[in-house]
Amino acid sequence: MLTIPEFPFRAFIFDCDGTLVDTMPLHYLAWVDSLRQHQAPFEFTEEVFYAHAGMREQDVVKILNQEHGTDVDPEGVAELKFDIFHRTIPQVQEIAPVADLARCTQGRLPMAVASGSEEPTVRSCLEITGLLHLFDTIVTPKDVAKGKPSPDMFLLAAERMGIHPSDCLVFEDGKSGMEAAKAAGMQAVFIPRTLR
Repeated sequence: MLTIPEFPFRAFIFDCDGTLVDTMPLHYLAWVDSLRQHQAPFEFTEEVFYAHAGMREQDVVKILNQEHGTDVDPEGVAELKFDIFHRTIPQVQEIAPVADLARCTQGRLPMAVASGSEEPTVRSCLEITGLLHLFDTIVTPKDVAKGKPSPDMFLLAAERMGIHPSDCLVFEDGKSGMEAAKAAGMQAVFIPRTLR
């Protein structure tokens, strides 16, 4: 059950992974496989994975390198993880309560997706679940200087929709995304892992 704040919002902005589509377990397995193949000497637990949800893969690897004093290749890990994950896209399912809200909202309010995943991944996941046609605006890391927790993605999504940031409601499952929404001056609804 989704509880939406009482406010006459003029637009909705959705994260993709873990919010519209149930991809997080598949992303985690791809992460583990890619880090193993790059001989990362540290453990990548689910707790670490979810703590960095919504951030670009390269940025996560850089953070992990700093924490562990390692030199794992951020671009290499991200590219291999992308390839591994893409092979699993046919398994992706929607997160019904959020997807249903998006379907009910279509045509009533402008809607955007702002995701830390690369654009081909976002489009493929939305296409396989039949959600892609709901969104005219899709913002991904290539569109901004800084990803979440910076507010750049949400601010650009609002700008492209022609809506003031304070009139947008964000749907997010990640800590970095919630911080980004707050920094953008937007209210946000947290999507827990139990909402499946």
